[in-house]
Amino acid sequence: MFGNGRKAANGTAGGRRGSFSVLGAEVAVTGDMVAADLHLDGRIDGDVRCGALVLGVEGTIAGAVTADTARIAGTVEGTVSVRGLTVERTARIAGDVVYETITIEPGARVDGQLRRLVPEADRDAPPAAESGPREAPRLVDAEAQAA
Repeated sequence: MFGNGRKAANGTAGGRRGSFSVLGAEVAVTGDMVAADLHLDGRIDGDVRCGALVLGVEGTIAGAVTADTARIAGTVEGTVSVRGLTVERTARIAGDVVYETITIEPGARVDGQLRRLVPEADRDAPPAAESGPREAPRLVDAEAQAA
């Protein structure tokens, strides 16, 4: 039902980018979860790493979240590290948030520090007048670079 448990070379469970895992409200997982894309209405006690995360209103993660994009409507008790984050009005995050872009709806609660990641391409980009191919953006922790 949840695959054979083996990770593919690309680090995604099941080995196919674009596959979407759905864990309903009746599901509780203890341990870390790695998925291409994940919709969670249940509970995970462990870290979550995925491409895209949708955490429903009844969903709870007690652990760190690492994703390319996340839409959080439920509860996260741990660090959130994403490129694009939407925190919906019903969301509760108890932990620090590291993001590249963020949207926080009125009513959402974040109890922790917010820290914006600056894409390396933005930091080291040539002036706009120069042209030529650009490298793909990479995330860089702006605080660590300043130290």
